[in-house]
Amino acid sequence: MNKEPFLQVSKRRNKAGWQERLLIRFIALILALIVCGAVIVALVKMNPVDVYKAIWDGAMGSERRIWQTIRDMMILLCIAIGLAPAFKMKFWNIGAEGQILIGGACSAAVMIYAGDKMSPILLLIVMFIASAIGGMIWGMIPAVFKAYWNTNETLFTLMLNYVAMQVVTYCIVFWENPKGSNTVGIINQATQAGWLPELFGQKYGWNVLIVLILTVGMFIYLKYCKQGYEIAVVGESENTARYAGIHVKKVIIRTMAISGAICGIAGFVIVSGASHTISTATAGGRGFTAIIVAWLSKFNTFIMVAVSFGIVFMDQGAVQIATQYGLNENASDVILGIILFFLIGAEFFINYRVKRAKK
Repeated sequence: MNKEPFLQVSKRRNKAGWQERLLIRFIALILALIVCGAVIVALVKMNPVDVYKAIWDGAMGSERRIWQTIRDMMILLCIAIGLAPAFKMKFWNIGAEGQILIGGACSAAVMIYAGDKMSPILLLIVMFIASAIGGMIWGMIPAVFKAYWNTNETLFTLMLNYVAMQVVTYCIVFWENPKGSNTVGIINQATQAGWLPELFGQKYGWNVLIVLILTVGMFIYLKYCKQGYEIAVVGESENTARYAGIHVKKVIIRTMAISGAICGIAGFVIVSGASHTISTATAGGRGFTAIIVAWLSKFNTFIMVAVSFGIVFMDQGAVQIATQYGLNENASDVILGIILFFLIGAEFFINYRVKRAKK
């Protein structure tokens, strides 16, 4: 005897309104914090409220910590902005790590070889352009192969990450400072040539300005420009795009050129505006984290600001947890993972209805 299902799942005919979407995500966040609290109590026998306070203090406890959080948030946001057009076109660009590394290596090369040969403003402009071009070329390589030979872009872009790491490793051999250290060290530490200067008295002011300009620009590009419309159509159906007279190969290559260029600019922001050095760890896994940011934000760059802040907030709090309570920094990763699980799960309830099955 077949039993009738207790619950019935059906796709929403009409999209949930913004108020309903906000309510669902808020409920998901509250449930996530409750589950996180239970996990903290079960594993380490600590008051979860104290742990949450420590996370807040680690990310926002002082002006220096606030600006460190903003710095890392801007880098993550920049990468997510770069991924947005590619993912909206359903080109699975998993190669942001490599595009960041190549962009950062281009910035470092200009700093090392032209740091004392150009004016500060010209040097920064050349670094910016070089990083964008480097990332653009690295993004266009898999795009050309996808457009003309229909290769698997996921594997192609992923493998290029490892190639980029070897390129940076090769460069370090020539740039290591001091010799034999196998590291580049702080580039132009004495002259600070190629370092982004303070803006409005803030060390990371230029980082914020550059990324916010990209945020607004990408929002307008995807929502109001013809090319943004073409990206959306190609993402929905390449056959429909061809029927509408859109040159699909051109759109694929152009979109990945833009995606790679912005990820390359993220490399510039890291090298010139934050670390002032280059290594195989420059990207720091943020190319993969930015995928989560882009998807949770539905490719809306303004929503990416909030999502990027939330993720960086938890990452910065991890250090404080480890210092204050002697916990492993991975404890914060567990908390972040639970929160992301619930937020991603909220998307199910936004797109589907769950109701009791009719008898």
